Amino acid sequence: MSIGRIIFAVIVLLVVFGGMNFYVGRRLFQTIAFLFPNIDWRIFAGIYIVTAVSFILARLPLPAFIRAITGSIGSIWMGIFIYLFMFFIVSDVIIFGGNIAKIIPKDLFFIVSFYARIVAITLSVGVVCYGVYNATQTKFVSYDVNLDEKLSGEMNIVFIADLHLGDTNGEKRLEEIIRKINNQNPDIVCIAGDIFNDDFNLIRDPESASALLKSIESTYGVYAVLGNHDGGKTLPLMMDFLERSNVKLLNCEHVIIDERLVLIGRMDASPIGGFGDMKRKNLSEIMGKINVDFPIVVMEHNPQHIDEYGGEVDLILAGHTHKGQLFPANLITNAIFTVDYGHYQKNADSPHVIVTQGVSTWQMPMRVGSNNEIVSVIVR
Repeated sequence: MSIGRIIFAVIVLLVVFGGMNFYVGRRLFQTIAFLFPNIDWRIFAGIYIVTAVSFILARLPLPAFIRAITGSIGSIWMGIFIYLFMFFIVSDVIIFGGNIAKIIPKDLFFIVSFYARIVAITLSVGVVCYGVYNATQTKFVSYDVNLDEKLSGEMNIVFIADLHLGDTNGEKRLEEIIRKINNQNPDIVCIAGDIFNDDFNLIRDPESASALLKSIESTYGVYAVLGNHDGGKTLPLMMDFLERSNVKLLNCEHVIIDERLVLIGRMDASPIGGFGDMKRKNLSEIMGKINVDFPIVVMEHNPQHIDEYGGEVDLILAGHTHKGQLFPANLITNAIFTVDYGHYQKNADSPHVIVTQGVSTWQMPMRVGSNNEIVSVIVR
């Protein structure tokens, strides 16, 4: 993409974002001004603008404590903003329709509009509060996958993705996540990418996080792949951290598990900040190094790439989508991806695909219409 197109895209994005914020800010001010007619709009505008851009301020080279504060404010505000925008739109459409149909008396128009906005604000706060609570919970999901007697016995693969260590909720629940993984008595633990959140230095206590990862109890080890948020300038620190944490990183490599199963890990195709000198290999190059006739399981962070695989692979484990994380984004992920969540198999000759919603949140510490989850895949 040319520099001109990038600049144009950024300008369009800023105009759209600015317009949406102007709309939400105006509706909020109208509601507050109805209750407090003497409020100074300049004070309100100043507070609103700082809140609206706090998400951006958290990513500037400011002192750590300022970035921590603005990051927390911005992450919560973005969720509130999304639902305020949606519910204000709905309330305005209803009021406009009622006005056109002359259902609302002219002398009651402003009072009805006020209460419609109050309802919109109340619903937004209620949905966000639910979302914040739901993001503290972790569900357990199990799948049985029959590999047509290719596998000797059965194997329990416990599978997570999208930890996003360093994000708002990235480390708060790590101890609980590890405990729940261990409760499943895994034969293998797979982490399908986005272990970090772009920058290793965002992790508040790396040593504690490393110790927790080391405490994972798995018969044949813990394996991971790099997701799109696991690259950039701090990639060497990320890789060193995983090595110290007894997590084996598979960078377009394979490992044979107990002489019964082949596990392949593929690096993400579109890393933010890049993977340095490491490049994603073609599947044929990886498969050419496998000279055993065992079932093949692939960790592929982004399910967008499942069409690359045919009958040579038995099972694909993916994440990335978060199942949209916040409704109605799940409608978008469902439309974009062949499978954005759950179990999928195109036909009898195609690999099984399991996509997880992820074990943590990204950016906004809330879940609406989706859940944090740990997945157990029993392969036979």
